[in-house]
Amino acid sequence: MSDNNKGNRIEKHLKDIKLSVLDLSPIIKGGTASDSYRNTLDLAQNAEKLGYHRYWLAEHHNMPGIASSATSIVIGHVAAGTSTIRVGSGGIMLPNHSPLVIAEQFGTLESLFPGRIDLGLGRAPGTDQLTAYALRRESRSDGQDFPEQLKELRSYFSPALEDGRKHVRAIPGEGLDIPIWLLGSSGFSAKLAGQLGLPFAFASHFSPENTLPALSIYRENFSPSEVLSEPYVMVGINVIAADSSLEAQRLATSMQQQFLNLVRNKPVPLQPPVENMDDLWSDYEKAILQNQLNSSIIGDTKKVEEKLHAFLNETQADEIMINAQIFDHKARVRSYELISSIVSCN
Repeated sequence: MSDNNKGNRIEKHLKDIKLSVLDLSPIIKGGTASDSYRNTLDLAQNAEKLGYHRYWLAEHHNMPGIASSATSIVIGHVAAGTSTIRVGSGGIMLPNHSPLVIAEQFGTLESLFPGRIDLGLGRAPGTDQLTAYALRRESRSDGQDFPEQLKELRSYFSPALEDGRKHVRAIPGEGLDIPIWLLGSSGFSAKLAGQLGLPFAFASHFSPENTLPALSIYRENFSPSEVLSEPYVMVGINVIAADSSLEAQRLATSMQQQFLNLVRNKPVPLQPPVENMDDLWSDYEKAILQNQLNSSIIGDTKKVEEKLHAFLNETQADEIMINAQIFDHKARVRSYELISSIVSCN
């Protein structure tokens, strides 16, 4: 973080910020996508009762362990089964889609569930190159035209953003107030979100080394807009809580195996926990994954509270989004319960 931002740090407390949920709707070993959707809805309903602010689903493709590829449909499933929690995308990978299609999909969602839908946007493919080609076909977008795609998408919701009469309209979509967020794991979207005065969400759960530089870029480039008068930052982080630190460490081996299989380019369903990861990874792989996951918070409530509070003050986040890749659904729900209890006690 820049010296300027260090100087502007204030002491923040967990009770003063919003907590939200990021869900990849994991498909576990031996499970099905149908199981995943049932578990996703159950977690969302529990998150709503526990006071979590929003529930986002992520777009990934060709991943045997992730069921949220048709993200808009799963958002509708969650929104229909809840009543107050905000539901959205974390995110829609815009280069995979026509901006008009996304405007129509989210216009439909907002029309069905007024005032509850968020549209988080990313510029990465969320998959491998062959799958990206299968998604995009004639498009050769590498994400560099993301600002133009974003401008087109926003103009479908607000035609006044585009000069002249708009001959192609998003119906439903036009005139609806759907919050748009930019998501990032580097500085590109951070700078763009700042320049446009949009809220920014950073993926610290898999890109921890870029977190503080990206947040600094966002804040330094922020220009007030009709959307925001000042910067608004949400940071995603892996948090796995359990009744004991030993149990939390065991549960976390499912997440570690997931990242290990991605490093090996062999994605598989989410695996059950193991007693010792040293039986599975090499020293080199262990070093890579410890770096990639070094912002992850794993432990009992005391440790999670301490680490989460330190993370909040380091990032100066306005909101924290919790990701928890846990094999056992009951343990996953329990993790979110424990995190909620930490915040309510602060």
